[in-house]
Amino acid sequence: MSVPVRTVCGVQEQLGFDAMPKRLIKVTPSRLGVWADCRRRFRMTYVDRPTPPRGGPWAHSTMGAVVHNALKGLFDLPPDRRTPETAAKLVAAHWKDDGFADQAQAGQFRERAAGWVHDYVKDTDVTEDPVGLERWVSAPVGTIVAEGRVDRIDQRGDELVIVDYKTGKHALTTDDARGSQALALYVLAARRTLRRPCTKVELHHLPTGTVASWEHTEESLGRHLSRAEESADEFQLAIDTAKAGGDPEVLFPPNPGRQCGWCDFRRSCADGQAAGPALDPWAMLSP
Repeated sequence: MSVPVRTVCGVQEQLGFDAMPKRLIKVTPSRLGVWADCRRRFRMTYVDRPTPPRGGPWAHSTMGAVVHNALKGLFDLPPDRRTPETAAKLVAAHWKDDGFADQAQAGQFRERAAGWVHDYVKDTDVTEDPVGLERWVSAPVGTIVAEGRVDRIDQRGDELVIVDYKTGKHALTTDDARGSQALALYVLAARRTLRRPCTKVELHHLPTGTVASWEHTEESLGRHLSRAEESADEFQLAIDTAKAGGDPEVLFPPNPGRQCGWCDFRRSCADGQAAGPALDPWAMLSP
């Protein structure tokens, strides 16, 4: 095996392996979130092959996906066709009943989602074409490759703005936008992928029609990056150690708690089953 060399003042020196560039670790918000939530679930999601069987669909996830698809479909239309009525019809066009108790419940929430999207389009300027819709961004930053799919990227003036749609139960605040590691990573990846300035992030909460925004500084982005790098180092070390023969049960311990009630891998995890009862697939819908 050849040993890498470098030239310093015309003299070649051999480099030890410690001097070789560190391998960049691919990081998505989803990976970071699962690692923080439960390391056994991380293993089952990203390491185990074949992947253990997952549970069925969740109604709140179905609803969120429909809203995202309807808004993407709306922006694919010419500006003069982006009306509240069209947006509501797109919800019906993309609708699925997956995870709902029955057709009656699904119909109730279909109408609710259509109302959210209708009102959002009525109260929002949707005439400008976004720079990106469901846009995948990926870029090396620090010791990681930050990547992910952004709901929407707007161009406002000379800068990009990261827009994330939310359909959960609770209204969001400035603290949610400021503290979102996902949005910070999207900023870092988007500014390098699209080669334009980007510091602002927005959470658009459709059920309440509110927008929570935050303007990042280089310092705040640096803090998010440092935390992402630390987590990436941890999970990559666990993965590499497992591949070298380490005990997966030690490297990827469970984190039993109320979240086990809606874990996709509950059927394959005795600790999760013992933590509490399973939730119905529609249990996380708004009342």
